[in-house]
Amino acid sequence: MKTPNILAFKIGLLALTIISFYNCSSDSDDVSNIEIHNPLSNPENGPAAGNPNGNFSIPSEANLEDVANPDNVIGNGTPESCTCEAVVEAVAKGGKIVFDCGPDPITITMDKPAKVVNNSSDEVVIDGGGLVTLSGGGETRILYMNTCDPNQKWTTDHCQNQDHPKLTVQNITFADGNSTNETEYIGGGAIWVRGGQFKVINSRFFNNICQGTGPDVGGGAIRVFSQYNNQPVYVVNSTFGGAPDYGNVGSNGGALSSIGVSWTIINSTLSHNKAIGNGGNPQQSGTPGGGSGGAVYNDGNTMTLNIKGSLITDNEVNAFGSSLFFVSNDHSGNIVIEDSTIKDNIGGSWYPVYPSISMHDDTPIQVTNSIIE
Repeated sequence: MKTPNILAFKIGLLALTIISFYNCSSDSDDVSNIEIHNPLSNPENGPAAGNPNGNFSIPSEANLEDVANPDNVIGNGTPESCTCEAVVEAVAKGGKIVFDCGPDPITITMDKPAKVVNNSSDEVVIDGGGLVTLSGGGETRILYMNTCDPNQKWTTDHCQNQDHPKLTVQNITFADGNSTNETEYIGGGAIWVRGGQFKVINSRFFNNICQGTGPDVGGGAIRVFSQYNNQPVYVVNSTFGGAPDYGNVGSNGGALSSIGVSWTIINSTLSHNKAIGNGGNPQQSGTPGGGSGGAVYNDGNTMTLNIKGSLITDNEVNAFGSSLFFVSNDHSGNIVIEDSTIKDNIGGSWYPVYPSISMHDDTPIQVTNSIIE
């Protein structure tokens, strides 16, 4: 992306009423009328997962993964057994992962990221059952997958385009992730992904942060690169922010950020997220750069941003794209918005076609049955 200022910011700590709290020490054309049970549609704490008014059809590949026969179970029925060490170990093993922490909501606070080991399993499914919050405690990123990181094992000679691992997070909350201490793989306050395939279903992201300045860093909640065969990242029935003092924050892409990645966002809510950098990308002289994409920062070449049945509101930027920042460098990308509402997003400029959406004026954009204001 190439386009033409640091806000002081305050992040309210997520006030979840949690029964248990433990630290650890050390797009397809195949569209079906799939019914997805969402255990976080009426949660005890915090905004619900998803857009309650979203009813867009969900393709089969964006469905929940079946975890009836899990490969790894975190916990033995008690809250005390659900520790971050147990999470780290289970994610390293891979497979289908569930939690058995008792009947009540629980927050597991991480003191380091759980990292996918690329040769452990072709699929990694993390299912919180609607009860689990994984928290970075305001200190650490929560989850990491990188097929091109030799420390996590190379499994092919084309790590940037391989079909595995397939990573799914579902029925779970990610809160207070913080990747500002990362120096190599930056951005992605809660989750950082490169390679394989990735989807998010029935999940919530609250108060996650990444670096606050920089022209091309971002993803207060999630940062993604290099998806297999340019397949989209699916985000279904999920919420990023959702209310004041719950939003995610980064230099760019308050909620979501990527380079060269397509997204299909279905029946989801992205609100109250902030891109707090200053000066855009390339950064203006005398600025640190960034501040684009209040909800979504989508940069690259041939890619598609699909927004279906979703609500994008009350996001904020300093530079460009208070709701969406979409720059296809070679002008080959496109945007599709259906049955969605995008309104009341704050700040920025460079809105050649629709309010709050920064894009080249020749970018194809198809808008159907939607409100953009």
